[in-house]
Amino acid sequence: MSENSFVHLHVHTEYSLLDGAVRVSDLVGTAAKYEMPAVAITDHGNLHGAIEFYQQATKAGVKPIIGCELYVALDQHREQSISLRKRATYHLTVLAQNEEGYRNLVRLVSNAHLEGFYYKPLVDKALLAKYSRGLVALSGCLRGEINSLLAEGQVALARAAAATYRDIFGSENFFLELQDHGIEAQTRCNLHLIEFSRDIGVGLVLTNDVHFLQRSHHEAHDVMICIGTGTMVYDERRIRYTPELYLKPPQEMRGLFPHLSQAADNTLRVAERCNLNLEFGQPKYPAYKAPAGITREAYLRQLCKEGLERRFGKDRAQRDINLNRRLEYELSVLETAGFVSYFLIVWDFIYFSKQRDIPVGPGRGSAAGSLVAYVLGITDLDPLHYGLVFERFLNPERVSPPDIDIDFCQNRRGEVIEYVRKRYGERSVAQIITFGTMGAKSVVRDVGRVLGWKYADVDRIAKMIPNELNITLQLASEKNPVLRNTIEQEPHIQQLWDYALVLEGISRNTGIHAAGVVIGDRDLSDGYIPLCKGKDKEIVTQFPMGPLTDLGMLKMDFLGLKTLTVIHDTISFIRHRQPGFDITQIPPNDTLTLDLLNQGKTTGVFQLESNGMTNTCKRFQIRSIDDIIALIALYRPGPMDLINDYIERKKGLKKIEYDHPLLKQVCSDTFGVMIYQEQVQQAASILAGYSLGQADLLRRAMGKKDKGKMAEERLHFIEGCKRTNNIPEKKADSIFDLLEKFAGYGFNKSHSAAYGLICYQTAYLKANYPIEFMSGLLSNEINNTDKISIFVAECQRMHLKILPPDINRSALKFTPESEQQAIRFGLAAIKNVGEQAMSSAIQERSRGGAFRCLEDFCGRIGPRTVSRKVLESLVKCGAFDCFGHSRASLFAHIETAMKGAVSIHRDRSSGQTSLFSLAEEGGHCTPQWPVPEVKPWSSRETLAYEKELLGFYVTGHPLDTYRMALAGDQHVTIAEIRQLPEGSATLRIAGMLISVEEKFTKTDGRPYAILVVEDFTGAVEVSAWNEVSSRFSGLLKVGTAVSLLTRVIKREESLRITVSDVHPLQPRPISQPIRLGLDWQLINEGVLCEILDSVVRHPGNKELLIDFIDTNGNSCTIRAGDEFLVGNEIAIINEINQYLVSREVGG
Repeated sequence: MSENSFVHLHVHTEYSLLDGAVRVSDLVGTAAKYEMPAVAITDHGNLHGAIEFYQQATKAGVKPIIGCELYVALDQHREQSISLRKRATYHLTVLAQNEEGYRNLVRLVSNAHLEGFYYKPLVDKALLAKYSRGLVALSGCLRGEINSLLAEGQVALARAAAATYRDIFGSENFFLELQDHGIEAQTRCNLHLIEFSRDIGVGLVLTNDVHFLQRSHHEAHDVMICIGTGTMVYDERRIRYTPELYLKPPQEMRGLFPHLSQAADNTLRVAERCNLNLEFGQPKYPAYKAPAGITREAYLRQLCKEGLERRFGKDRAQRDINLNRRLEYELSVLETAGFVSYFLIVWDFIYFSKQRDIPVGPGRGSAAGSLVAYVLGITDLDPLHYGLVFERFLNPERVSPPDIDIDFCQNRRGEVIEYVRKRYGERSVAQIITFGTMGAKSVVRDVGRVLGWKYADVDRIAKMIPNELNITLQLASEKNPVLRNTIEQEPHIQQLWDYALVLEGISRNTGIHAAGVVIGDRDLSDGYIPLCKGKDKEIVTQFPMGPLTDLGMLKMDFLGLKTLTVIHDTISFIRHRQPGFDITQIPPNDTLTLDLLNQGKTTGVFQLESNGMTNTCKRFQIRSIDDIIALIALYRPGPMDLINDYIERKKGLKKIEYDHPLLKQVCSDTFGVMIYQEQVQQAASILAGYSLGQADLLRRAMGKKDKGKMAEERLHFIEGCKRTNNIPEKKADSIFDLLEKFAGYGFNKSHSAAYGLICYQTAYLKANYPIEFMSGLLSNEINNTDKISIFVAECQRMHLKILPPDINRSALKFTPESEQQAIRFGLAAIKNVGEQAMSSAIQERSRGGAFRCLEDFCGRIGPRTVSRKVLESLVKCGAFDCFGHSRASLFAHIETAMKGAVSIHRDRSSGQTSLFSLAEEGGHCTPQWPVPEVKPWSSRETLAYEKELLGFYVTGHPLDTYRMALAGDQHVTIAEIRQLPEGSATLRIAGMLISVEEKFTKTDGRPYAILVVEDFTGAVEVSAWNEVSSRFSGLLKVGTAVSLLTRVIKREESLRITVSDVHPLQPRPISQPIRLGLDWQLINEGVLCEILDSVVRHPGNKELLIDFIDTNGNSCTIRAGDEFLVGNEIAIINEINQYLVSREVGG
């Protein structure tokens, strides 16, 4: 036994969340540096880091010992009665000796979380006894049972407890932990532990309760403890740790108890006994249970045959040789690779979803390239039609588990997961844990906060860190010299930075993967995968995605896609007037749809909503779904640089050239530009004779940029080009460079095609069924008033009315009212009312008919369902306008109506009947108390309530009287400001001041103002510094309409606006009208849309009159509404001149 060797058996890594500050990689690296033969991890109550630790330690040549510091309850661990809230729980360190021990450790930890969780995951001694085989137990720190009893002076009970643990685990598998952290209580306990060791015949073992890596990390760890406990560093009564809890080298550890060398030697003996071999890479998929009398393989083939006929028709399914050859090839690959059960499992839950009308996406990722997936109904995209490659999904040359990700309706995704859980077993299916870490900016803010810094001071430092993906503090200081100088020159910032560097990247909390689900072939918690529970009692793995994949688990992504819900809701609305509507049968090149995209009217259209996408659509000249697929693939970092080149080639402005004539077969559809990963595969196949599987391996190697592998592949490619097509070496070499370049940014066409189809469907619905589509869109944003405001503005642009909420007409969500070309506001979208209360109101309305007055509503719904606040909100937003009284009068009547409701419900419960309820039964509303007549609210009050509760104005706009003053080119709208590119500009904006907040500078206490300005397109915050706020204080009042000269600075995610000059906005009279004479023969719906767009682009203060003139000179004049007042009529005339007969100013 080496006198210089030692093994740490009690270590808390970062997975003892906000308690341990040791990164797994640092632990393993330091253990290797100290030449320790092994090291353990024993995190608090979990095994989160076990697999990551096992893999890294094995790779570093350090034996991994997987353990856990369990929480032991003296009573039954499942008992959760109130009387036991303060029951004693103790720490116990447990290590896995072998595979059996590991399985038992998984059972213990899972049981603690799933059945014993009460503030902490708890086990009891009965459970320990049940699962003790293969485990080594250590008595724990000062919070262990034995030490806790010794600290209380109960020596006999402590000795008895030690003997109990000995009996549970066996004398050779239970050790008493000796620790010396400079704590007096430990010194006293250690004397007794040495005595107990002799008395009960168990060994001693030396440990250090490691919580951080180096002694110098103590202060940073102290800061982290404050972050975790919500305290400040300067708090006197907070938790504090001794600085001794670091990973000490062997010599230091042995020096703690020089007279007890056997305690240190025992760490080596324990390590020698711990020999755990975990299996990686072996699939652990559940076997799908086929119907009786048929194998899984035969059942899959039967389903595929039926699906082939359903997708392609019986005749083609029987006669098309290429179709059948492709299907047979894919099936043979699946059978050889052992993925038949996998496909049947996926088919099963998608079939379940479609049978229950749960929307499922047409495909996602490379799975759309599989014909088997298409005929089974897993995807809805014909891979042959779109030229998709199966080998991009499943490569027979390098068999790795398939990865089918599925999009489901966001609202009903949980139903599918629940079905899978019931199908395969409650504990055989689990969602996947994730870990939130301390990112560069967040760790700076967290550290600054617990150090007691002012928010603005911390924010200043955090904002110096560049907004880049995966930015680190080290990189930030290298990239930003101002930040680097600030750190170097200001000692207190250097201190914050040093703490943050230690803590950066450490896990701070757990979450649940947005989509990931694991399906096992057995109870996962039965010695297999440790489980825990989410906040909503979901079963969740304790291992994250990476380790689960390495262990061979079947994992799938069940994604919730809101767009599918929007499409589903839209179709439901359409079928009220067109029962047979089928989204799968819409024409692939619908003119209205393509026009909508090419005009950039893409608000609400899947994947195309951003300003950049909108502008690209206008330039792209989209003529088919294929163009949408290409656009989605191009509009990403990297290939985005090719967009201009692609458009020029597409429009014939630039010559299309190919490096070799054979490449025309590969990328003629994309005008000679390779944008898809599949094109790289096809090029290698056609030019160099690669199989598509070999070509996929080439594509992967190119993507990884492995120089050695690439040199090898280059030789193979050049030889293949020579052998297959006699292509000279120099040309083949240059083509390889080209393919390598494209492989670096090429996009998966299968994924782009699937999402391109969803994009086209949403655009089709918006173009052809605008009321239904916008109703569906709004209905799925009822809790997001910002989004509602955007979509309401889009409705107004589309000339769709948004009708106010009406207690007798509104549904829970937004609904179309086609006869009015309008959308009715949904009751659940009103702030402060709640979906449950409004659902009850709608149910009562369906049962008993329309509500006839406020007392009728309160009496029928009941005071327990609808509170005073709910009633106030309904009155303020106009939902009770149908009762025929002013909102002010109804508001004054709420108290009386509520009292009446209480009285009615009390009488009903006692069997009495009031005059009111008698009248109700007779079908007439005879209120007991009249609605008081009070002074109506002002227009400003009414509009303010509407904006507060609905997110937009219904009965008007505060700026209506200033509409003419805001029209024209003098002012920039707030919506236009938000769309500005990065940089700075001096612009004039105008609007109503809806908020004015006076503040004071921190340096010298000078006053300044923060204004919120609103126009017809939105609201924005503006700063008015001291001189400006003082000079224009008379104008800077809430409710004032102003014109502001501003300086706008846009940087990345921030928009900063300062005002330098303020003028009052004056209402302007309407000028003489503009009259346009249109040739009736040239007018159709498309032309009208074009004219409308031109009018909207040039707003002003002049009324617009339109004359429709036929060939005989007869005309029909239409006056456009106030929303179509025009300004720059010359520009309008130039844009629509081909449709004009005449134009004049004035009547």
